[in-house]
Amino acid sequence: MPIVKYPRATEPLWHEWDGKAQKCGLRHTIYAVNGDQYTGEWLDNLKHGKGTQVWKRTGAIYSGDWKFGKRDGYGSYSIPDPVTKEYKKVYTGWWKNDRKCGYGAMFYPGGERYEGEWSGGLRSGWGRMYYRDGSIYEGQWLVDRPGGQGMLRLPNENRYEGGWKDGKKHGPGKFFYLDKGQLFEGIWAADIPKCGILIDFGRDEAPAPTQYPIPKV
Repeated sequence: MPIVKYPRATEPLWHEWDGKAQKCGLRHTIYAVNGDQYTGEWLDNLKHGKGTQVWKRTGAIYSGDWKFGKRDGYGSYSIPDPVTKEYKKVYTGWWKNDRKCGYGAMFYPGGERYEGEWSGGLRSGWGRMYYRDGSIYEGQWLVDRPGGQGMLRLPNENRYEGGWKDGKKHGPGKFFYLDKGQLFEGIWAADIPKCGILIDFGRDEAPAPTQYPIPKV
């Protein structure tokens, strides 16, 4: 009986090329069409694991954790200085679904800095903000503004402790005029004190007390 030999089926070359093109695991630098580049780990053709992304248009760099193509986990984001071209850190902390989420530190132009909680890319929760003029706010944040309970300390050490809404003093609060040795306690609305009482508070130790003390009632 004659033996019939059937030719062995061979897969098209594009199958092999496609298999090699699939990105999974640790890979060398991959360049996008727009010039962006990524070096790190992949899973099913998506950035996943540890990796570094460089955006060609802005020169910005993100180095940290990725999850299914988005920044997710812990990582830092930096941009080059337009003059010196040296990289300046903008944000270091936690990310979720490509946005700042969890605890992180943000560095703003002019030396301002925020350390605290984030949600959906906005300051939300508890945090501390260092302003350019030397003021420091520490307390609750809501939708990127002070909201809830917090304390604002001014450069001259005077401070406000109380409620906040939309970034302004709102609700019951206390303002300590430590330079004059006085305390105002009352109700605020949109940064304006509506009613309250003003009393002497540490007047003898104040550096610049008023000329006459407030008489006791």
